[in-house]
Amino acid sequence: QVQLVESGGGLVQAGGTLTLSCLASGTTSSINFIGWRRQAPGKQRELVATIATSDGSIMYANAVQGRFTISRDNAKNTVYLQMNSLKPEDTAVYYCNAHSTDMQYWGKGTLVTVSS
Repeated sequence: QVQLVESGGGLVQAGGTLTLSCLASGTTSSINFIGWRRQAPGKQRELVATIATSDGSIMYANAVQGRFTISRDNAKNTVYLQMNSLKPEDTAVYYCNAHSTDMQYWGKGTLVTVSS
């Protein structure tokens, strides 16, 4: 089992910066992919960014490409999402998400609100 705990959400003005953290615990060696998804009010949950643990390859959603940066600190079992040039449409609950071969894990989410 893997446990994921997010932190770092909050209220920020448009154009601002915010960094989210996701602390992973448990059988973290089983994780193949780890990253972030978000769900805005009235919308489906969507991929934001993800890292493959095998080779560190990264994928971003088109909507955040060039503005958001995902990174990881293996020693701290932590994944970060640095969010620059935030827009009101980035307002959402951001979830840390991890995949092993046969399981998917979710954190409880952290709310990011971008004011115009």
